[in-house]
Amino acid sequence: MEFNILDVQDRYIRFEIRGITPAMANALRRTLINDIPKLAIHKVIFHHGQIRDMEGKVYDSSTPLFDEIIAHRLGLIPLPTDLNMKFRDECDHPPDEGCPLCTVTYTLNKHGPATVYSGDLIPVGDDKFRPVDPLIPIVKLKEHQAILLEAEAIMGTAKEHAKWQVTSGVTYKYHREIRVSKKDSELWQKVKDSCPKNVIKEDEEYIVFTDDIPCKAMAELLSFEEPEIIEDDSHFIFEFETDGSLTAIDTLEYAIKRLKKRFALLREHAALG
Repeated sequence: MEFNILDVQDRYIRFEIRGITPAMANALRRTLINDIPKLAIHKVIFHHGQIRDMEGKVYDSSTPLFDEIIAHRLGLIPLPTDLNMKFRDECDHPPDEGCPLCTVTYTLNKHGPATVYSGDLIPVGDDKFRPVDPLIPIVKLKEHQAILLEAEAIMGTAKEHAKWQVTSGVTYKYHREIRVSKKDSELWQKVKDSCPKNVIKEDEEYIVFTDDIPCKAMAELLSFEEPEIIEDDSHFIFEFETDGSLTAIDTLEYAIKRLKKRFALLREHAALG
C-alpha cells in the first residue's frame, strides 16, 4: 500500500492511496464519517426566573425559543476536541456524573438586547475548550430578556448522533487517466496550458491527463470531448473537511489507527473460527 498527501490545510485534506481494494476504501470512508471521537454538548441546565446584573437591573430569564431548540443548537456547535479524553462510560464514576477526564463544563450568561453567539460559551477550568467558531448565532434576546445556563460536553461518535460528527464531504474516487488524441482534439493544448500538473505523459500523437488534481479546464475537456478514460480500482483519491473540532490530519491519523485495530480484531476472530 502506498499513501501520499496531495493537499492539506487545517480543516481540509486530499490524499491518495494505492494498492487497496474498494472494500477497504469504503471502510476508511465510513470510519471517517462515523467513528471519530468528538466533544459535543450533551446536557444543558437552564436557570429560569429573575436575574440581576451588576448594576441592579432586573432581567427575565427567558428567550424567544424553546429550551429544547437552544439545547439542540448548543449541541451542534463545534468544540475543540482532545483525543486523550475518555468516553464517559470508560470512567470510574456513576454514568450521570462526569470528571475532568471525560467532561467539559460550560456556562453562558448574557442579557438583552443582544444576539447570543457560540463565543459566549465559557469553558470552566481550561480556556482551550472555547468554541472553534465564536460567531455562530444561537438566539436573539430582546430588552429585559436574559439567558443563564450550564452545559456539559462529553465525547461521542457520529454513530450515536450527528452532533458528534467531525467530518463532512467525505468522498473518494478511482484514479483516472484521460488519454487524448492530439489529432482528433482541439482542447488538449488549452487544457495542458491551464492544468500543467494534470499531465501524466505526452508524445507526438497522444497526451494523457489525470483529474486527481482539481482543475476547471479538465471538466471542459470531459464535457466536449470523448477521450479514452482508464480507471484504476486499486488507486483512490480521497478528500474531506472537518468542522474544526479536530484538524484534518489528526482526523485522518485517528481513522487509520482505528481501522488497523478493527482489521486486527477481524483477523483474530477469523483465526478462532
